[in-house]
Amino acid sequence: MSPLEIVILLPILAALAVWLGAPARATSVGTAVLNLLIVLGLVWQFKSASAGKAGFAYESARVVLDNPAIAFAVGADGVSLILALLTALVTFAAVWQISPEKPGIYHIASQLIAGGAFGAFLCTDVFFLYAFHELALIPTLLMIANYGHGDDEHRKAAAWKTTVYLGAGSLVLLAGLAWVVLEFSGGEKLTFDLTALKAQAAATPLPAAQQATMAFVLLLGFGTLVSLFPLHSWAAPAYASAPTPVAMLHSGVLKKFGLYGLLRIALPLLPQGFQAEWVQQALLYMLLGNILIMGFVTIHQKRLDDVLANSSVMHMGYIFLGLAAGTEIALRGAVLLMFAHGISIALLFALAGRLRSQLGTLELSKLGGLASHAPVFTVIFAFGAFASIGLPGLANFAGEVMVFIGCFTTFGVTSFGPLQWTVAIALWGVVMSAVYMLRAYRSIFQGAATTGLFMKDPALSQRVPLILLAAVLLIAGCCPWLLLGLMKTDLATVAEAASTAVQGAAKAAAGTAH
Repeated sequence: MSPLEIVILLPILAALAVWLGAPARATSVGTAVLNLLIVLGLVWQFKSASAGKAGFAYESARVVLDNPAIAFAVGADGVSLILALLTALVTFAAVWQISPEKPGIYHIASQLIAGGAFGAFLCTDVFFLYAFHELALIPTLLMIANYGHGDDEHRKAAAWKTTVYLGAGSLVLLAGLAWVVLEFSGGEKLTFDLTALKAQAAATPLPAAQQATMAFVLLLGFGTLVSLFPLHSWAAPAYASAPTPVAMLHSGVLKKFGLYGLLRIALPLLPQGFQAEWVQQALLYMLLGNILIMGFVTIHQKRLDDVLANSSVMHMGYIFLGLAAGTEIALRGAVLLMFAHGISIALLFALAGRLRSQLGTLELSKLGGLASHAPVFTVIFAFGAFASIGLPGLANFAGEVMVFIGCFTTFGVTSFGPLQWTVAIALWGVVMSAVYMLRAYRSIFQGAATTGLFMKDPALSQRVPLILLAAVLLIAGCCPWLLLGLMKTDLATVAEAASTAVQGAAKAAAGTAH
């Protein structure tokens, strides 16, 4: 049995065990720790496991159907391992945060979300890649509706809105994936094997116009799951209403599935389509909506959970910017930023949950002066807040800089084009991030609370996951090569295909002009 299969199945088996009566907290935390150790071991051994191999490491395939060819197939390259590590870290922190008095359903839901995320990132069969993501969505929606914050009407409205948006996005995505399978299977037998689909796409590429249409369908499907503007309005209410571990797992981990899907499927299979001028322009306008419009929306929020929820939507724009650029450095920066954002937003939602449980409110106007009562909490919050801003030395900064630089090393750039102007405008989002996050930090920790609220630092055992996430932000920020080294040449092929597509389009345009 492949270790990747163990990583995927362990959380699902843990959820089943808790449902059957096993001790909820011990089972859940034990599984999260074991999975974290396994993933760390896989990362440590990845260099030797992938030596001399062009494809995935730790591969395994169990045939489910012969025609169409569907298999429970797993494999990992540097990109999927980085996201698996993100999943393991956030899962550990999320389940540790669940207080003993919470019912077992909290642990069941958290483990199912984690298992679905692991499956979505580690499966190399399109059918299972999609199915595991859908598995993770179900407990997310149920937990928001039944155990979310706020009154009954508010959280159920948020759950229904999220269900409608993500359900519609999943249907569009399913149509796009089915189209990909039909076009790239080759021969008489359909296949869902991603490696076989890529080989067929490289051997017999589709016409550029058809690729563009298919790429846009996938962009809409995956983009809805990532809260790409204007398909974003489900995300902020969902995160603000969700129970703390669910908010940590969905915003920090599961949300990255849409970005991973574009990087794994749309870009390599449809390079000409994703680089088509009208698709690129649509994407640039949408990601600017994420950065600028959601930046202004976040500035006007009055509650910490609303600030964090809307800022999570905003920061997706920078990752989409890296995907739009398509260069290797921009793509590597986008993956690093996916990891960094996942860690930082999970840390901030964990701290917000602790504030809510101790003080009973997250309204910024009712908070203040907490630094004098909870200095450790204040310092840990600073790590998450300053990472979100993009402070040098923390992980988000390294990813954002690589994305911005990658946009100016675009294939054959000789002048400021639409992508470069987009970067120039998007840089103002960094300023807006500083405004809303520093204002929130000042409102919570400086001055004095008008209502006299105060809190204590968490106990030593409760600090463990918080310190771990903060330490990861610092280590990945100071030593980004630890993660970048895992990717090696994983994204070189994707960038090369994008370069070929851009150069081909330029030659065609020049020929038409003459």
